Amino acid sequence: MVTNSNKHSVKHIAPGATLGMLGGGQLGRMFAIAARRMGYRVLMFGDPSDSPAGQVCDRSWDASFTDFERLKEFAELVDVISYEQENIPVETVEFLMPLVPVRPGVDLLKASQHRISEKTALRSIGIPTANFAPIRSETELASVLPAFDGRGILKTTRMGYDGKGQVRIECPDDAAEAWQTLKTDEAILEEEIRFSHEISIVAARFTNGDVTCFQPSVNQHVNHILDVSVSPSELLNESTTKEAAEIARAVLEHFDAVGVLCVEFFVTAEGRLLVNEIAPRPHNSGHLTIDACCSCQFEQQVRAICGMPSGNVFQAQPAAMINLLGDHLMTATPDRWNSLLHRPGVHVHMYGKAETRTGRKMGHLTVTAESAQAAREMAISARHVLMGIQ
Repeated sequence: MVTNSNKHSVKHIAPGATLGMLGGGQLGRMFAIAARRMGYRVLMFGDPSDSPAGQVCDRSWDASFTDFERLKEFAELVDVISYEQENIPVETVEFLMPLVPVRPGVDLLKASQHRISEKTALRSIGIPTANFAPIRSETELASVLPAFDGRGILKTTRMGYDGKGQVRIECPDDAAEAWQTLKTDEAILEEEIRFSHEISIVAARFTNGDVTCFQPSVNQHVNHILDVSVSPSELLNESTTKEAAEIARAVLEHFDAVGVLCVEFFVTAEGRLLVNEIAPRPHNSGHLTIDACCSCQFEQQVRAICGMPSGNVFQAQPAAMINLLGDHLMTATPDRWNSLLHRPGVHVHMYGKAETRTGRKMGHLTVTAESAQAAREMAISARHVLMGIQ
């Protein structure tokens, strides 16, 4: 889906130029791989050279995001900067913006870092979310709970991901313990949504105002961590797909963002879409686009921040992505890897992390097949091979 918005005045940053990335995790790594394939140089700030992104970048700065002297040195060597995670300090981006373009910019970053600001901004432009309330004390939590039927999800406003920084409240008696568990002076209470399934959509906005969306993915989580994403899915109809794309476009345009965004949704039993979170970057659920689409989410990120046009996001085959956590790789042997790599349609993506830990994302597998259901089943079976499960 492509729509048009206001024009941005920007130069085209052609292959051969140097791109900057804030953060050295796996999203920075996959961005750098896409950029280098297209002929760009990539410099990374914020992590060591043996980090996932550092391993494939031309140069790395292992320095604090608030080391402004080194940030200035970094900015002088790049033509444009992006970021690979939403916990980059806002002051870092604000310092860099007068020196070099930073995309998707600071406004979307600010909103995505603070759950109350995020949901307030979404509601202000008519985008539906779960009901919520700001909470700043145990007393306030107790007073607000009756409006939520005595239950809900209490979350920190900042720094929560993969289920961290949140606790479920089943009844008013849980309130005191929940507040003390979070150890914070500001939280958000969210209505607990009884949903049918969870989906996400990755979209990119370009300097000419065009917005291009990938097919939505249906996502399954285990212990609050994304486990499997499938696209396309029989659970999604044309109306839901269109609405998800329209919401992603509305968010990008509201924040005047140039770059890649992911919007995560709950889909209720009645088919209603409620936004759960936004991420101002490529997303775990979009990794299957690397092997299933003509232009993947990371190439779209490169194209967008460089003032280039959108690539073709057509998905040639149904696909499934399955995460590889440290748990799944503890007993992986060379023979098991050999068996896995004999399987047709299986694509291996490892992130170059030296330490294998339980719950840590170490890589992922993408499987393309004739149907989404077949791809999902093949992905689960392929991971079982590594785990030694028959």
